[in-house]
Amino acid sequence: MSGLAYGVLREVTPTASVLLAENPGVMTLDGTNTWVLRAPGSASCVVVDPGPADPVHLGRIAAQAPVEMVLLTHGHPDHSEGARSFGRQVDAPVRSVDPAFRLGGEGLAEGDVISAAGLSIRVLPTPGHTADSVCFLLDDAVLTGDTVLGRGTTVVAHPDGRLGDYLESLRLLTTLPVGTIGLPGHGPELPDVVAAAGGYLVHREQRLAQVRAAVAALGGAPTAREVVEVVYADVDRSLWPAAEWSVRAQLEYLRDA
Repeated sequence: MSGLAYGVLREVTPTASVLLAENPGVMTLDGTNTWVLRAPGSASCVVVDPGPADPVHLGRIAAQAPVEMVLLTHGHPDHSEGARSFGRQVDAPVRSVDPAFRLGGEGLAEGDVISAAGLSIRVLPTPGHTADSVCFLLDDAVLTGDTVLGRGTTVVAHPDGRLGDYLESLRLLTTLPVGTIGLPGHGPELPDVVAAAGGYLVHREQRLAQVRAAVAALGGAPTAREVVEVVYADVDRSLWPAAEWSVRAQLEYLRDA
């Protein structure tokens, strides 16, 4: 990420700024992007994905108060673990698809338009990475959670991620206006989420072809791990557990095709 710095609110667009959580790792890249949204001149803000239950990070977000609402792109802990405690800290409702993370707020569904902090935020259901994944569409940008990352590719997460759903979600993102800025859950912002989602679709088709070939070469009904050892032989082994999730989803997709 350009100008990578923990604890510093960095403006990305006129309505979206990012605070980077200090939880870097194989799956989180530099850390979780917590997005702070507000229209120019708005006193209040909307916080998207408060991130882990890190009191220091949550305190930095709370300093952007007043917080009108907290939104979650999905329920993975690196995005949601601190959400309920943060909502109580700033006295703001938490809205998510999964009711387990809500705090005094409603769910999120297709067609919802959230009016807060001077903004209109449209909910785009984008299941696939997880069953509860959504994106949030602003006038000039879209917050993609883990559906599209700022660097590398995401996984179809076991047990509730479904590759068929994920491919449909990527196709939905390719229908947005060209040049729509992508604001991901991890990694740097993307200058054109349409191009990024299109690239993901090509990558997924290539991986599916490799998985088909590996299954044919191995014969029988190989396990996801056996397929990973063939298809991801040139990939750092620290990434193999995540690759296994995706291969499991690919094998399921091919069986159902």
